[in-house]
Amino acid sequence: MAITKDDVKYIAKLAKLRFNNEEAEAFAGEFENILEQFKTLDKLNLDDVEIERPNVSVLRKDIQKKCEIKQEELYQNVKVMRDTAIEVPKIIE
Repeated sequence: MAITKDDVKYIAKLAKLRFNNEEAEAFAGEFENILEQFKTLDKLNLDDVEIERPNVSVLRKDIQKKCEIKQEELYQNVKVMRDTAIEVPKIIE
């Protein structure tokens, strides 16, 4: 599957990024290289490889502590507030 600069620009649009033509062309080559490396990994026979997993889950203690940040500082970069909620733009097409 060949990655074109149009594919890169579409992905960039979804991520709200902008690339010029040279940058898009460079990223297309990098994406193509990454996909080729996955193809190489897919060819490996890993049937006899044993995976060691810990038998115990490691959890940290849930320690409650008071937030030291003032509410004004916490919300200083918020564009739109609705009561006590932060309103964000819809990003799913």
